Amino acid sequence: MISGRALHFVFKVADRTLTAKFYRDILGMKVLRHEEFSEGCEATCNGPYANRWSKTMVGYGPEDTHFVVELTYNYGVTHYEQGNDFLGLTIQSSESLKRAADNNWPVKEQNGLKYVEAPGGYKFYIVDKPQPSNGDPVLKVALASSNLARSIAYWNGLLSLKVFEKTDKSVVLGFSEDQAKLELVDIGGPVNRAKAYGRIAFSCPFDQQPIIDKKVQEAKETILTPLISLDTPGKATVRVIILADPDGHEICFVDDESFRQLSQVDPAGDADLNKYIKADKSRA
Repeated sequence: MISGRALHFVFKVADRTLTAKFYRDILGMKVLRHEEFSEGCEATCNGPYANRWSKTMVGYGPEDTHFVVELTYNYGVTHYEQGNDFLGLTIQSSESLKRAADNNWPVKEQNGLKYVEAPGGYKFYIVDKPQPSNGDPVLKVALASSNLARSIAYWNGLLSLKVFEKTDKSVVLGFSEDQAKLELVDIGGPVNRAKAYGRIAFSCPFDQQPIIDKKVQEAKETILTPLISLDTPGKATVRVIILADPDGHEICFVDDESFRQLSQVDPAGDADLNKYIKADKSRA
């Protein structure tokens, strides 16, 4: 049995200036840390790009206790084609709706649910209730499934996520009640990840990573990146394994012990992001 912790979802972003405004001024998230890399990631954390890139972690609180967002920016890439794979991220935050109104950011509705779109077209559904005073406002991430039974067999049967809700067309899974959940929605057809595809990340104990590796190999499912150690300049080295579910959704399992060291809030993160955004404008 795998004991995991939901960490973050990765978005590729093409406009750091507008993206920073959305997450900080509309959603009200904070910059937790910002990191620059001179070349592409060995585990393709920034996608299939070999160029310089950056990673910015944003959220409502420390990564130890909150599900956050990882924003990856590839220098020189100005657009990512969106597929039908990412369906939305749900947040409980009436405060975000007010900030959207104050900043003239469009609030739209779909099936009775209010949402705002991040630059790049990523949807954030907003539950119109105040953010919890002690708890995580991020409730769930929704991804598309072409075959719900097969998806459940993978995420529940193979990776040990528990089923919290289930209908004919969707399932909500997670490792525990107090963590952000993963919702899989059957879209009745193929999942197209296009170029903007993201990645969901979990942590697990270091000694459980080989167990995941063995289980996935025995099930003849996809391992995109076998166990590998990744360095971040000046910070902890972490070990990761990258998987793909039956629809190609990328999944990262990082060792929890090292990740807790790597993911400490950096008080300079906000200033660092601003510095590089300013440099972007100078180059433009």
